[in-house]
Amino acid sequence: MAKVAVLLAPGFEEAEAIITIDILRRMHIDVEMLACAESRAVVSYHDIPMVADSTLRERMDTLYDAVVLPGGPQGSVNLAASQDVIRFISMHDEAGKLICPICSAAARVLGGNGLLKGRRYVCSGDLWQSVTDGEYIDAPVVEDQNLLSGKGLGHAFDFALTLAARLLDDETPVRDHADHIYYTW
Repeated sequence: MAKVAVLLAPGFEEAEAIITIDILRRMHIDVEMLACAESRAVVSYHDIPMVADSTLRERMDTLYDAVVLPGGPQGSVNLAASQDVIRFISMHDEAGKLICPICSAAARVLGGNGLLKGRRYVCSGDLWQSVTDGEYIDAPVVEDQNLLSGKGLGHAFDFALTLAARLLDDETPVRDHADHIYYTW
């Protein structure tokens, strides 16, 4: 069974995180929410308190099949500023695991730390203008090698369903589930 880490830093965009977690768990993919903070309690962008499954520090040596980076103006800044987050992403990237930023996370976290490595990506707004190590593509979801990025909250279902299909290596059950929830994918 595929295993996914969702990194939750203070100020994370809650809907991007929850939609992704929900879709992956519905597809029977093991998801672990990791708090990028001192405790498992993390407050989201819109002041919704959440309790993660574990802290990133407790799972630093665990290798997941995918690492999801929700956006959020402050959440992505906090992710980008954490050396633990950068080490965790780098470890997974070097192992060829899926790196999955959505919204501002591609530009701020990956682009801001030289982790795009020339790959194509998408992010929200005009954040792409300050990124020098990747190629911005204006699309809902962009895949390049092991990087899967989503434009933002309005495309969170596309992002989550695409990630589920890659992890399952089969689009059929994902398409069936999209139909089941009345979502055209």
